[in-house]
Amino acid sequence: MLCKKKCPKCHSRDTKKKGIRNRKQRYICKHCRHQWGGTKTKDKKWIKSAYRKYASGRQTLDLLSEDFGVCPRTIKKYFDSHCPVTGEIVIPQKPVNLIMDATFFAIGEGVLVARASSENLLWKETETEKAEDYEELIFMLQSAGICFASFTIDGKRGVLHMLLRKFPGTPVQFCQFHQIQIITRYLSKKPKLEAGKELRRLTLTLTKTGRKTFTDSLSRWHEKWEGFLSEKTVDSVSGRWHFTHRRLKSAYRSLKTNLPYLFTYLDFPELGIPNTTNSCDGSFAHWKGKLGVHRGLAKERRRKMMNYLLENS
Repeated sequence: MLCKKKCPKCHSRDTKKKGIRNRKQRYICKHCRHQWGGTKTKDKKWIKSAYRKYASGRQTLDLLSEDFGVCPRTIKKYFDSHCPVTGEIVIPQKPVNLIMDATFFAIGEGVLVARASSENLLWKETETEKAEDYEELIFMLQSAGICFASFTIDGKRGVLHMLLRKFPGTPVQFCQFHQIQIITRYLSKKPKLEAGKELRRLTLTLTKTGRKTFTDSLSRWHEKWEGFLSEKTVDSVSGRWHFTHRRLKSAYRSLKTNLPYLFTYLDFPELGIPNTTNSCDGSFAHWKGKLGVHRGLAKERRRKMMNYLLENS
């Protein structure tokens, strides 16, 4: 018994052959007159290769057009429908030293990245860098089965309090580079006051010294300049007073407050805890450089490329 082809449109088997196209048999449905078959299937494997060159290889659409023989507008159309991100999470077998930091491309448009062993584990988009975003990212990592040996963060107090509450026994390291940046923000790179110059020089030794040495040096600095820090200025109009050297006082207070978490990596040498978030910061500059080649990308296209770079870094 001859089994006839089923019409893909009306599912009738009242069909017949209707010539050959591209070396393939075509058919027509006698019931709804729908024709099918004989269509040449285009090989789209080149799209994956082209997108890799576009995102990672810094190739422009014009250069890709020359390489693949397809006009830039068509390439852009294929890229819009292409899904280069798999969304898979690689689960490490051992607890990880988690590094977390965020970067922004525009106001309200940023990405928070969780990274370990020079690999991106997970990331999420964020409008503002809040402790809630960090908590949500950590929850997602926990749900995937990832355990934490330590945390290295950029120094946000809300994030620290959240980690101490959620993981009371897990070491937390403040990024020493961010601490240096905080002091620079208060004092500038070239402080005018002698006390400021000494404090900045001391801060620059953070990555080269230990907890006891740095703590003793900071205490000696404070004893030397305590009276200077306590100087007050009275407003002649309102009669209110304020500390004369407020920024210097704030810089010292920042070091004093963060000191318990600046040398955590030395307290647990067996864990190999990173003392900075430079693994994230260096990658941010690398990814932004690749995005900068394609200036003017629409928000959705920029998001797709960033997700691709994050997954393949």
